Amino acid sequence: MRSFQLANESSPLSLTPDFILPEDKRPQLSEVSTLTSIPIIDLNDSMAIQNISQACEEYGFFQIVNHGVPEEVCNKMMAAASDFFELAPERRAQFFTRDHKKEVKLYSFYLKVEDGRKINMWSESFSHHWHSVDHFIHLLPENFGLSTGLDLEEDCFQKMLGDKPTLKAQANFYPPCPDPELTLGLAVHTDLNALTVRLQSEGVTGLQVIKDGKWVSVPTVPNAFIINLGDQIQVLSNGRYRSVHHRAVTNKLHSRVSMAMFYGPNIDAVIGPIQDLIDEEHPPKYKNYRYGDFLQEFFKQEGTRRMVKELFELPN
Repeated sequence: MRSFQLANESSPLSLTPDFILPEDKRPQLSEVSTLTSIPIIDLNDSMAIQNISQACEEYGFFQIVNHGVPEEVCNKMMAAASDFFELAPERRAQFFTRDHKKEVKLYSFYLKVEDGRKINMWSESFSHHWHSVDHFIHLLPENFGLSTGLDLEEDCFQKMLGDKPTLKAQANFYPPCPDPELTLGLAVHTDLNALTVRLQSEGVTGLQVIKDGKWVSVPTVPNAFIINLGDQIQVLSNGRYRSVHHRAVTNKLHSRVSMAMFYGPNIDAVIGPIQDLIDEEHPPKYKNYRYGDFLQEFFKQEGTRRMVKELFELPN
């Protein structure tokens, strides 16, 4: 399959028709806002929890610095991801699959368009499960302030997500693209999980977030983690916190790597608005559901601009 041979070919890459989006799906890069961006929050700041809560309500995205994870650890992880995508195509091909149940897999995303075609995204993704282990878990920030920002107990979200959360790592690779105006690295989407912690290549932008109807480019900040909320946090917070649409665009000159760590519910966890956030003025916006049922619907909508949490909305 052509799409998983992007990363390491001997000849220049060409933008073949199966990567070219219809005009109404193209990124319109000249319209991307450069006047604003997502908040950058210093975890050593005494106002960090309040700033995080505000960012969750207004943006659904923010960056954190002074998070306590050594720069060497971050650099090694990014180097390992880059090394994988530099492997020869035939070596990477052994991991390629369309089977979502595979725990270790290489794959590419696509977008279904009106004429029935599947347009490949200009990227490759490699994912596997990860496990929180004692020898490094102490390096991670203990609390982003998500629960306390809503006047909930500090471990409220953690309890709701279940004892055995879904933990997945995903490395994304975006090779240089001959014409970034004609394609996307990743199509517009929200994350299905609860929380995403992401590192991206320094000096090469590509991640974009929608804010007030405008696309906003997320700058690269040295040794910063990009945090974004997934659909499950929006539902648990009864819509107070936002899981916003975002995308990845391509670059004509430079390749880009991002490393995302996904934290999601136990497959049997029951997700719904937290009771302490519901009252007469704030009725529940979503009905309760089993996370496994959410996943089934998520995979049914593959290749589309997924609108899964919307299916569980209650009428106004």
